[in-house]
This record gives sequence, structure tokens and C-alpha cells, in this order.
Amino acid sequence: MPSPTASLNDASVRIDAGLMQTLCDALPDVVFFVKDAAGRYTHANLTLVRRLGLKRREDVIGRAVADLFPARLGGRYALQDRRVLTGDIIENQLEVHLYPNRQPGWCLTGKRPLPLSDGGCGLVGLSRDLGAPDGRDPTYERLRRVTEHMQQHYAGPLRVTALAQLANLSVAQLERHFQRVFQLTPQQSLTKLRIEAAMHHLRGDASIAQVGLACGFSDQSAFARQFKATVGMAPRDYRTLQADLGALAD
Repeated sequence: MPSPTASLNDASVRIDAGLMQTLCDALPDVVFFVKDAAGRYTHANLTLVRRLGLKRREDVIGRAVADLFPARLGGRYALQDRRVLTGDIIENQLEVHLYPNRQPGWCLTGKRPLPLSDGGCGLVGLSRDLGAPDGRDPTYERLRRVTEHMQQHYAGPLRVTALAQLANLSVAQLERHFQRVFQLTPQQSLTKLRIEAAMHHLRGDASIAQVGLACGFSDQSAFARQFKATVGMAPRDYRTLQADLGALAD
């Protein structure tokens, strides 16, 4: 398959991006997009179009994230895009995606710079939804002991070495098996548990600091950094967003 990250200095690469877009149209668990140097979409698969609550690809092409997402979300994606447009590579970043017409969903995101024919730089990105664990894997039962321990003790300190001992595996084996069965590293799985718990607690009245401590973060700043990196907004903004959505539902 031609790589969408090849240079864009001739027409064939535009065809490649179009082919990738068409291929990804058939993948309901994958969001695919290409953006120009200004962060505007030049390609977007139909999964992204539908998750934005739109019907036509033309409603996305030529627009930036600020035009398509609420300000609290669009700012996160725009900042991420600027990093990539200056040369950074994002690979397998665990994120929660919040779309206007969809419940929050966990995914792994990758973005790479994409040279343009005019000498500038765009970007190509792909986000894949996390699927169900592979319960048929021969190590699944041992790994389930680890995940159950994590679910019971995520509020406290957990070390990967101790988790590996629970499964009677080396750290390297645990990492490898976790990625095969759960599509995540043990640390990513723990982060997912903690952020999910925090999202739940933020619907209540506890302070931001109390929520962070209850979810295994050492202090409020560490909690805020991880929450924003994963969800795309500060805990306080997420609480406000949920309150606003609740008011609309009423």
C-alpha cells in the first residue's frame, strides 16, 4: 500500500491520499485525515465526517478544527497539529475523543508531517478505536489478574514490575502481551482506568484536587497535565462541558 506520508511533490501523491481516504471510508473504527500547512482538512474519511455529525465530506474539506469542534476541544487538536507541522511525530498516543454526536471513545492516534509540493508542510493522521481485548489469547487469564488488580488499586501507586510478578512474566513479556491482547501498554491501561474514573468523579462536587488524589495522581498539577493530554481539556473545563451538556439535556 502506498504510504500517505510520502512527499507531496507530484500529482501521484494526491492520488495516494485519495486512495487512502477511500480505503479508510470502509473502516468504521478508523478516523483518517490529511491537512494542509494551515491545518485545514484536505482529506477526511467518512468515519470522521459522520462522527462530526455531518453528511458530506465537502462539509469538512477546507475547514480547520476550530470550525468543526467546540473551542475547548478544537484548541487541543490545533495545538497538536502545530507540533506536527513543525516536525514532531505523534505515535500511538492514547486519547479520548469527544465528538458532537457521539459518546466519548478511546483511541490510539498517530500524526506525521507531510511535505507539500510548494515546499511547505502538512500532516497526515490516523486514529484507531480501541477494540475489545482478545480473550482467546493464551495469556489472557494471566493478564486478567493484572487488569483486575489495576481496577481495584488504581488509586494507589502501581509499579509495572509488581504487575509483571502478578502474571509471572518479565516486564518485557508483560508489555508485549498487553499490547497484543489489549492494544495498550500496562501504563496506558492504567492511565485509561484513572482518566475514566476522573471523568466520572468530575460529574460530582469533589474539588479538582480531591478527584486527582482519588484517581491515583500524586498532585493536582500532575492530574491536570495527564487529563489535558488525554482528554484535550483541563479537568475544570471538562466539568463545565458536562454541566452544559446536562443542562441542554434537561
